Amino acid sequence: MKPDFNRLKVFYHIFSRMSIALAAKDLHVTQSAVSQHLQKLEAEIGTPLFTRLHKRLVPTAAGENLFRIVEPFVSELESGLRTIRQAREKPSGRLRIGSPVEFGKKYFPGIFGAFREKYPDVTFFLKLGHSPTLLSMVSQGKLDFAFADIFPTHDRFSGDLGIFSIEPIVEEEIVLACSGEYHARHVEHDHSFEHLVTRDFIAYGLSALPLKNWFRHHFGKAFSRLNIVMAVESHQTVVAGIKHHMGLGVVASHVVHGEISRGEIVPVTTSEKEVINRISLVQLQDKIPTLTEKAFLAHFREIMNATGMKRLE
Repeated sequence: MKPDFNRLKVFYHIFSRMSIALAAKDLHVTQSAVSQHLQKLEAEIGTPLFTRLHKRLVPTAAGENLFRIVEPFVSELESGLRTIRQAREKPSGRLRIGSPVEFGKKYFPGIFGAFREKYPDVTFFLKLGHSPTLLSMVSQGKLDFAFADIFPTHDRFSGDLGIFSIEPIVEEEIVLACSGEYHARHVEHDHSFEHLVTRDFIAYGLSALPLKNWFRHHFGKAFSRLNIVMAVESHQTVVAGIKHHMGLGVVASHVVHGEISRGEIVPVTTSEKEVINRISLVQLQDKIPTLTEKAFLAHFREIMNATGMKRLE
C-alpha cells in the first residue's frame, strides 16, 4: 500500500528538525497530530523510522532511506511552487512556442534575446515545424501557443479546429524572385506566363506547390511542366539557390528584404497583387493567458511592427 503523501510531508519536517515539537510548529498543528501521523506512517511502511530516546529522535536506517527519497521531491516541490507564484507577479518560467521553420529561425532568437533583457527569469522552448505538427502539440498541451502560417484542412489535421482560438497577427508577402544577374540574362522585362514557364526554377518540395499556387494566383492557370533544377525542403536553400543564379524560386519577401533593396534579388511582378500568407497566433479555445504569455505577445507585436511585415489589427 502506498503511504499517505501528507504523512510523508510530516515525516520530512520531523526528520529535518529531528523534533516532533519543532515539526508541529513548522506545520502549525499540534504535537499530538504530528505524532499520530508518524505512527500511522510507520504502520503503513511496517518498520520504525525513529528510535525515541527520551526527548530526542534518532533516525533508523529505514528513516534515513525514506528521507533520501522524500527530500528531493519536497525540495523541488517547494521550488516549483515558488516559481508558479512568482509567475503571477512578474514574467518568469518557460514559454513553449511553435513556429514555421523559416519564420522562427529568422525572428525568434532576436525576439527571445530582447525579451530576456527585460525579463531574465523567462526561458524558451521553440518548436519549428509545419502547421499540422504545431497544432497537434498545442492541442496536447505540449506548446503554450504557436504561430502557424498555412492552416490545414481537416484532411491534413485530424483534430477539431474548433478547439483553437486563431488570431491572424501578421502577414507576409510571397514573391517569385531570382538573382539580379539571372533576371538580366534570362527574364529581363518579359514577365508573361509564356516566357516565365520556359525559365529554370528552384522548388520548395517535390510537389512544387508554392510555385503552382503563385502561377495560379497571377495568371489563373497552372503550368503543365517546369524545368525544376533543384527541389529542396528548406526555404533558406531556395534563397541560396536564387543567390547562386540557379533560377526562379518562391520566397517570403521579408526573408530577403535586404537583398531586394540592394538589387541582388529581383521579384517578378505582374498586374496582380502579390500572394499574401497570413501568420496567425493559435491557442486553445478559452485559454487564460499567463502574465508571462501576455508580456511576450505584447513584445512580439512590438517587434513585428518594426519589421517589413504588416501587422493585422
